[in-house]
Amino acid sequence: MRRKTGTPPSPLPQRHGVDPVRVRLPAAGTWATVRDHLVERLSGAGPGVVDGMLDAGRIVGADGRPVAADAPYVPGMFVWFHRDLPPEVAVPFPVRVVHRDEHIVVADKPHFLATTPRGGHVAETALARLRRELDLPALTAAHRLDRLTAGLVLFVVRPSERGAYQTLFRDRRVHKEYEAVAPYDPGLTLPFTVRSRIVKERGVLTAREVPGEPNAVSRVELVEHRNRSGERGRPGGLARYRLTPTTGQTHQLRVHMTALGLPILGDPLYPEVAAPAPAGDFRRPLQLLARCLEFTDPVTGENHRFRSGRTLAAWASYDRRAAGTYDGPPDGQ
Repeated sequence: MRRKTGTPPSPLPQRHGVDPVRVRLPAAGTWATVRDHLVERLSGAGPGVVDGMLDAGRIVGADGRPVAADAPYVPGMFVWFHRDLPPEVAVPFPVRVVHRDEHIVVADKPHFLATTPRGGHVAETALARLRRELDLPALTAAHRLDRLTAGLVLFVVRPSERGAYQTLFRDRRVHKEYEAVAPYDPGLTLPFTVRSRIVKERGVLTAREVPGEPNAVSRVELVEHRNRSGERGRPGGLARYRLTPTTGQTHQLRVHMTALGLPILGDPLYPEVAAPAPAGDFRRPLQLLARCLEFTDPVTGENHRFRSGRTLAAWASYDRRAAGTYDGPPDGQ
């Protein structure tokens, strides 16, 4: 496995499928000790946390030995440690493996499960689960799906090959199709290609469209619809849509569907931000599914086409939902 020049391998093993945190000390600084720098750098962890980790020998250097609390600051030095994992509610749906070979794993991710560790979702992520379940500690993700979106995700077995697969997505050489359930508007002419400029500001939950050169393109097609004139709030009933993005902006499909007046069912952010659901409430998943992935393998040259086996609950249980009698877990999970 190739590594960046000057970056030593981690002396700590993974824990629960999660890599240790690696910190490189800046080349310039006025800190006297490693401890002084870490206290400042990790101030968000709370008072006394760094000192406690140092005292317990949980912060180690490249040789795997604990870093002493009074160890002098050395520019460029690497240290590693495992952070305390946040309490996480288990997502009670499996990650299904659609394809596995010596280069890639294609997984069918359920709703509510993050793709990779981030924020409060660390061990309860598709990546950490697959590392544990498949005994593939070096597994990495080639791209991500939103936590609330279900469907196909491509993982790479060998880190040295990750760049080749990531380049597929960067260069838009992966054909992706999504499926969504949203209101039906008989006055809207489809198929239609939405082109707009989307920005997502750090610390803001939602993305938004702004004037300017388009950086987000999505094709929206109507697959089928069901009229339920008596359904409250949806006089035209619901429809199932095929969504084909050719770009990958944050929340792109959710923003574009909302702009068309077709907000995806179960979306807690669009068109309006809703109150957070209670922890462990998995009854109302976002009705968005990454249905297909198609690409030419950059390593083997093989043409791949994968399809999710999941279903969207709002469509599979349409009659019960329309009648107000559905209150169970997501179908197809």
